[in-house]
Amino acid sequence: MSIPVPACKQEAGAIHPVIDLKRCEGKGDCERVCPESVFEVKRIDEDDYWRLGVLHRFKLRVHGFRVAYTPNADACRSCGLCVTACPEQAITLVKR
Repeated sequence: MSIPVPACKQEAGAIHPVIDLKRCEGKGDCERVCPESVFEVKRIDEDDYWRLGVLHRFKLRVHGFRVAYTPNADACRSCGLCVTACPEQAITLVKR
């Protein structure tokens, strides 16, 4: 039995996912569930790393310095699977 995939609600690019780097632990659930390949989990960019506070930088060290980025955010069609899949609740969908 297959799990039904929610219908995409918007045209691509009308909504984009925003990731809270203070919450993201780079587990990659968003990357796995996204039907549009919006996400990429990789090592945090140095500029983003230094903008975080000491405790958040320590947390990132524990989690291997990995976070999710959205290089293909314009492909997002607002299905919401990433929001549901993220165990840290680090993703919100925002209207452009």
